[in-house]
Amino acid sequence: MPPRDWNASAYERLSAPMEAMGRDVLQRLELEGDETVLDAGCGTGRVTAVIAERLPRGHVIAVDGSQAMVDEARRRLPDSIDVFRADLLELELDEPVDAVLSTATFHWILDHPRLFARLHDALKPGGRLVAQCGGAGNVAAIKQAGLDVGREAPYSEHLQGWATDWQFATAEDTEARLRAAGFTDVWCWLSRVDVDPGDPIGYLRAICLGSFLERLPEELHEEFVAQALERLPDPLVIHYVRLNILARRG
Repeated sequence: MPPRDWNASAYERLSAPMEAMGRDVLQRLELEGDETVLDAGCGTGRVTAVIAERLPRGHVIAVDGSQAMVDEARRRLPDSIDVFRADLLELELDEPVDAVLSTATFHWILDHPRLFARLHDALKPGGRLVAQCGGAGNVAAIKQAGLDVGREAPYSEHLQGWATDWQFATAEDTEARLRAAGFTDVWCWLSRVDVDPGDPIGYLRAICLGSFLERLPEELHEEFVAQALERLPDPLVIHYVRLNILARRG
């Protein structure tokens, strides 16, 4: 299946928690200000803009698998930032970069060994990978609620045979895959972030349950989200488990 094409306007409205997590990850990337940095999975460009602020003499390349996200990022970012659609599993750059930053993206890619091999090739020798994505146990209650509702009529006929399109990996598996791809100085760990979504229905619809909804007819979306929400605690707190990655190309 092609990369999920997100509702960029809804994501932009609701993605403040993702931006906050992304800013925290960016603080782990030490920059002199003249580097070239790839934002791998730029979304609507919120974190990309912060990267650019830290590179007054450098350059930012921003890619995303969703054309809607790319269009929104192009709208909000200056022309000096290269923004284009790209599948990270097929990533090819004209020149290698000094660093790759990625937030909230890798868990949407099932083939992590190939992903890390492509990112390794995109980096200069000694280049750094700084990333965060969903890790083992991420939003587990919400995903389970979606799977439970999806087993019932009238949703089951549309979701039958589909398992998931996300991968929430452990730190140990990720470290092994990075080393196999040629990375050194690898450090991976899990952390938990609890988020008040503010607008639970909107947040679940645009972000956490989007994988289910894109397989359902539009007329079933509202009731599917409502039934999933009934299975979750009130008030809803979203328990994110983040997989944090630091590594260097040898």
